[in-house]
Amino acid sequence: GFLHYVVTDCEFNSSKLNDIEYTESYYYNKLEIIRFSSSVGKSVGYTEVGIKNAERLNNGPEVIARRAQKESYCLSNVGIDVESALTKS
Repeated sequence: GFLHYVVTDCEFNSSKLNDIEYTESYYYNKLEIIRFSSSVGKSVGYTEVGIKNAERLNNGPEVIARRAQKESYCLSNVGIDVESALTKS
């Protein structure tokens, strides 16, 4: 069989928006084929299929939605994680 999965990640040093990086990576059979990074601001392909899809995603409305994920997905969750860690330390 074949395995396809997506890993979404928020890396942060503080709860400030500038200190957060949002990434969304697509894998096929344990090989990363494409990644969106908020620090780059677009998708980057790592395979032939990934490069073609990155070009399509970067020229469509999807790139705007992914750029907004940093604020809508990460910012609220990072605040919860930071508060939770500080109250337990």
